[in-house]
Amino acid sequence: MAIEKQTSRRLPQLDLDKPIYTLGVTSEMLDAHPRTLMVYEQLDMIKPQRTPTNRRRYSPRDVMKLQAIQKLTRKHGVNLAGARYILALLKEMYDHQVDPPTRFRDVDVSLLQV
Repeated sequence: MAIEKQTSRRLPQLDLDKPIYTLGVTSEMLDAHPRTLMVYEQLDMIKPQRTPTNRRRYSPRDVMKLQAIQKLTRKHGVNLAGARYILALLKEMYDHQVDPPTRFRDVDVSLLQV
């Protein structure tokens, strides 16, 4: 019997910037109203890509940022202006390898582009 050499299969890498989720799917994933996501876009907190027919498409990175915004607004009681500011500060701290304040350690900004 010949022993087959097993080839190591690599799982495909998830492209965090690939726009794959529609507005409806994203709002369902986040349990948020679609209009809420549009407000975040109007406030320049998120910038979904657009299809040739001008429909919004959210990337996994966009969804992660929206989750961070939700965590700050829902759990920590921060308004949207505060959420924008805190995300920027947390990202700056992460980039400089500084530990975030204890109360914001549940907000992951490691893969975000703020």
